[in-house]
Amino acid sequence: MGFPYDSATWDVVDGAMFMGAGSAMTGIYTLIAAGICVYVLWAGNRSEKKQYEKAEK
Repeated sequence: MGFPYDSATWDVVDGAMFMGAGSAMTGIYTLIAAGICVYVLWAGNRSEKKQYEKAEK
């Protein structure tokens, strides 16, 4: 995968410049990232609850 333009200036860039721009992959990657965030929040909450219950005893 090489540089997609003939000249190496920012003047030739006219839109998003990343792999998958304009395809379904952008939404899929967003859903994957959201799923990871939800899992981390859930796991952190579970861990905090266990530590809190251990400290109460």
